[in-house]
Amino acid sequence: MAKFGWDPQQYGRFADHRSRPFFDLVARIDADPGRVIDLGCGSGELTATLADRWPNATVEGVDSSETMLTQAAAGDYPVTFRQADLTTFMPGTSYDVVVSNAAYQWVEGHETILTAIASDLPIDGWLAIQVPGNFDAPSHRIIREVVAEERWATALGPDFALRHDPVLTPDGYGDIFAAEGLAVDTWETTYNQVLPGDDPVLEWVKGTALRPVLDRLSTVDTADFLDDLGTRLRAAYPARPYGTVFPFRRFFAVGHRIRH
Repeated sequence: MAKFGWDPQQYGRFADHRSRPFFDLVARIDADPGRVIDLGCGSGELTATLADRWPNATVEGVDSSETMLTQAAAGDYPVTFRQADLTTFMPGTSYDVVVSNAAYQWVEGHETILTAIASDLPIDGWLAIQVPGNFDAPSHRIIREVVAEERWATALGPDFALRHDPVLTPDGYGDIFAAEGLAVDTWETTYNQVLPGDDPVLEWVKGTALRPVLDRLSTVDTADFLDDLGTRLRAAYPARPYGTVFPFRRFFAVGHRIRH
């Protein structure tokens, strides 16, 4: 799994927009589970809503970020949190619902991991994942263009690279789930998010796509880099009187091992 620092406050600046795909995903799970696990739970606010939805279930959250988990623990949620790397962590056969929201795009080779998780699902178990599908969007293309320029390529180092196409299409995940005997429900949605404030697209990507970049740059380089990137993002996503429209494509896949 990609190794870099997370900033819960920056990530949470657009909490309403970031949470909407999670609720759309979970709405497709028709379960009465005993054990639920959220893989890539972050700071835990959304994981806590699973405990609200299924009050009789034991709910757990797993994340690799100590910073995110520290904030999750401070929330006093009815959830057990633990630190683990999603490249190796397997929930096994004892969970009725396995959820992952915007996490596996960071995991190299996650197709193999999801195959194993799907294979382990018990009868009447559910596996539901959501990943961003916006890696060809202007925001990400511009980031790749900027980091490839000589100054930033030198500052970031020869071993630095951003992944261009780290996720499958919805039907690709559906193929994985179906091959493991699950009934499949896949779809995609583009949310035309209206973001408030100055430079909101820059602020958005500072919470997610830019984390590997910002981890590498010095304080001075970071200021210059963000100034350069912000100018280009403002041109690609011009402000309107009511806010800045930031289309965000998301991929969803839900699998259910039906009781026969």
